[in-house]
Formats: sequence, structure tokens, C-alpha cells
Amino acid sequence: MALKAPRLIPNGAPRSAVILLHGLGADGANLLDIGRVMAEDFPETAFFSPNAPFDFDMMPGAGFQWFSLHDWSPKNMLLGANKAAPILNEFIDDVLVEYKLSPEKLALIGFSQGTMMSLHVGLRRPKPLAGIVGFSGALIAPELLKEELTSPADVCLIHGALDMVVPYAAMQMAESSLSRAGIKVQTHTRPFLDHSIDMEGIEIAGKFLGSRLL
Repeated sequence: MALKAPRLIPNGAPRSAVILLHGLGADGANLLDIGRVMAEDFPETAFFSPNAPFDFDMMPGAGFQWFSLHDWSPKNMLLGANKAAPILNEFIDDVLVEYKLSPEKLALIGFSQGTMMSLHVGLRRPKPLAGIVGFSGALIAPELLKEELTSPADVCLIHGALDMVVPYAAMQMAESSLSRAGIKVQTHTRPFLDHSIDMEGIEIAGKFLGSRLL
């Protein structure tokens, strides 16, 4: 299943790429504005923001989802992430091939459910990516990570302290599990922020990726 992806391509051949993964019920265009902001500091980077592969089942026609969250149980979330993983991996592979990039020149940025997918897929790739940035998300099946880890990319997690959708504690739990698996992870708390992304968070993401993509 090929993913449709709004994109920003620089003049000339891109030297790096960022794939932005949106949250539940949104679409690719929802996150592409982050690429527009970051492009000022990453003029040779291509930005892709694919629509998730499945229609949003809580409100058909309103957006897309990586997996259903009618059931928030860990078992359901793992099954859903595993179902979407091959589709996302194929998209990553296609970007690498089309633009002749090595994996260490491609980064993932996710929001909410997109963060869940970024961590689930990015750390199980054949070769490590440049890095993974996760806004307001969580780590699926942390108990499996150490066994299944194949690509220990560096991770940057950013979370609003007032998040009532994916609780702030999810970042702390993810940090602990990632660290135990040997992943280099940094965390950033955004005071007074709910389930969203602010400019300070985008600046943090840019600094994290700057040394890895430029």
C-alpha cells in the first residue's frame, strides 16, 4: 500500500530527508508546516509527511490513522503497530532509493500516534537512522524493545506537561525503557503545554537533528 505524502523538496538533489508522521485522525498536511519552519535551517533537506494508511475509524472521512484506538490495550496497540510497520518501512525504503540517501541521512519526526510508529519502526530498521524525534507520544511494547532492537538511533522526546491525551508520564516511561535498551535518549518538558507542538519544541527538534543531518 503506497502512502500519499505531501512533500517539500529543495532545489537540487536533497542531501538528507525527514519523514513526519502525524497523529490519530489527522493527515500529512497537518505536520508539513513543521517542515516549512525547519527548511529555513535545513535548505538541502527534503521533508515528507505521508497520510497514515488507514481511514480514521472513529470519524470516517475526517482523517487517517496508523492503527485503531477503539481499544487502548497494549495488545491491540502492538497488533496495530505491527500491521502498519511494513507499510511505513516500504515508504522509508522508497525515499532512500529515490533520493539516493543512506539511512543515517534520514530522520523520523512523529506526533502522538506518529511518535509511537516512529519509535516502533525506526528502532527496528536494518540500519540506524539519523535520529528519531517524538512529540507527545509513547513507546509501544517496551518489554520487547531490548530483544527486537536492531537499529539504536538516537532519540529526542518532547512532551507537554499538561498533556491529557497521552499523559506526560508516558515520556518518562519511554525514556526509562529506551535507556535500558542502550538507546541514547534526551527528553524535554514543555511547561504549560497540552497535547500539541510549540515553536520551542520545533527549535529543540532542529538542534537535535542539526548535527545529524547537516
